[in-house]
Amino acid sequence: MTETLEIDRMTLAERLQAMELLWRSMAHAPEKLESPAWHKTVLQKRLAKVTAGKGEFLTISQLKKRLAKRSA
Repeated sequence: MTETLEIDRMTLAERLQAMELLWRSMAHAPEKLESPAWHKTVLQKRLAKVTAGKGEFLTISQLKKRLAKRSA
């Protein structure tokens, strides 16, 4: 198994390539990928808001601004 120290020594390009290889290997068997239980809960809550007419929808521009504020 690759150690953290080995990953730290990789260039950014090598890390991105490794991530792409991992993603491709997982994408070949999507039925083996299972979302965590908390994800289902979040989606159910969001769907309930939309169904109740209380869902909040943002444009891409609005979303970018909101995320920029969070990281500032």
